[in-house]
Amino acid sequence: MYTHSKEILTSGPPIAEAKKAIIMLHGRGGSAEDIISLKRNLNLEGMAIYAPKATNSSWYPNSFMAPVIQNQPALDSALVLIGQVVADIESGGIATENIYFAGFSQGACLTLEYVTRNARRYGGIIAFTGGLIGQELNEGNYNGDFLDTPTFISTGNPDPHVPVSRVKETIAILERMNASVTYSIYPGRQHTISSDEIRLANRRILE
Repeated sequence: MYTHSKEILTSGPPIAEAKKAIIMLHGRGGSAEDIISLKRNLNLEGMAIYAPKATNSSWYPNSFMAPVIQNQPALDSALVLIGQVVADIESGGIATENIYFAGFSQGACLTLEYVTRNARRYGGIIAFTGGLIGQELNEGNYNGDFLDTPTFISTGNPDPHVPVSRVKETIAILERMNASVTYSIYPGRQHTISSDEIRLANRRILE
């Protein structure tokens, strides 16, 4: 098992010049460079971009639907790393309500797990093909109030990694915690990010 070093790729304006920031989390087998490349399509102009790098290109070793214990200590290490990035952004002068999150696949699952364990008013949350983590969800882990944070969640139907049932379960929990959720389920879509998902993320979260 492994822990994640604090290695972060950045892009966009320096934090001292930015009014907003976004934390972008890549998928299993992906890279920080991959996820940052979405800035060509997402409305991230003027945002300080932070993309942490997972050890061995994986945030945790097993399926997000496995018992949580099977993904430790990597999962907890990843959650701590995100918390450190959030703290760094806040210490740079950007308030929590101007911090955004975006992740794909394993990175989307990790994004949702972090924000739901630390619910506050964020700028916005984008989870391209993801859901909350665990064989069964322990709602005791999820604390706080999203205060109407705009949130977008998507998946394919079927998706080889993310069941629609878990996406719907995730949406229900976020809505109970006062997130303003938009979601989209794409019949037959491959495990990728479609142009329609980009369009919806821009319209609902990054406008």
